[in-house]
Amino acid sequence: MGFKVAIMGATGAVGDEFLKILEERKFPMTSLKLLASKRSAGKKIKFMGDTLTVEELTHDSFKGIELVLASAGGSISKEFAPSAVKAGAVVVDNTSFFRMHEGIPLVIPEINPEDIKKHTGIIANPNCSTIIMALPLFPLHKRWKVKRAVIATYQASSGAGARAMQELREETAAFLEGKPYTRTVIPHPYAFNLFPHNSKLLDTGYCEEEVKMLNETRKIFHEAAFCLTATCVRVPVLRAHSEALNIEFENEPDIAEAYEILRKAPGVEILEDRAKNRWPMPLDASGKDPVYVGRLRKDQSRAKTMDLWCVGDQIRKGAALNAVQIAEML
Repeated sequence: MGFKVAIMGATGAVGDEFLKILEERKFPMTSLKLLASKRSAGKKIKFMGDTLTVEELTHDSFKGIELVLASAGGSISKEFAPSAVKAGAVVVDNTSFFRMHEGIPLVIPEINPEDIKKHTGIIANPNCSTIIMALPLFPLHKRWKVKRAVIATYQASSGAGARAMQELREETAAFLEGKPYTRTVIPHPYAFNLFPHNSKLLDTGYCEEEVKMLNETRKIFHEAAFCLTATCVRVPVLRAHSEALNIEFENEPDIAEAYEILRKAPGVEILEDRAKNRWPMPLDASGKDPVYVGRLRKDQSRAKTMDLWCVGDQIRKGAALNAVQIAEML
């Protein structure tokens, strides 16, 4: 048994990762169609010993397709996902466009797989920062009930796409050689620098990335009043986001038990060496599936509160892997 699959946005960073993960996990397919912009049409991509040709994305691209893995940008999904559904396909969409739409499931398979069954043609993949945070947060929430979570993110260039990753490489080289560099994707000096996340700033003072983490967590956890505040920061790392979580619970948490809970949590691995002051780093997570967690400790300033540190590959579990896992459950 196999499925007729299309990748929408096949030439981007997440599209490239879709191909790697479909091959690694031996996803059952009888055919694979690669779709991208007119600019990328005709490009040749090797996959499982074959050479596939990228086709231009049109509203007629989905005839006979059963599954679409989409990661071509919100405006593209807005325009083309309905055409895919009309043609009979199920779309697993990695953009932000459908995430908060009423009636469209927003799914992390380790947390709310039952929501997949509620789809009417489109299933949304959460924001990468939300996924990386939610995997360790949810099992702790089930045990002690989160009262409030305060999050600081340290986000890699991969979150802004393949071109941003290339800009970071090029700007770093230029900086080291003392040469000027003109950026086209990242708005601020990026090499050896960091800055609050450059998504749209809202009237509240929060940026869109920070609001996504709150709203998406509420939807995934089915907790409409879940309390969370985030400060999102872009750091000069190629891929893999890091996050610091300060979590206040309604009940007193136990650190030793928290470690045991997270050791058993799907999609999570403990990675640390306390004797060497060694904790998860972006290089540990890059190209890997788990969200790595460490440095659990009681907050000395507040009762019923603990801190932890987690790192996850933004392109894999934060995007492509999560979408493929949803497709596997379909």
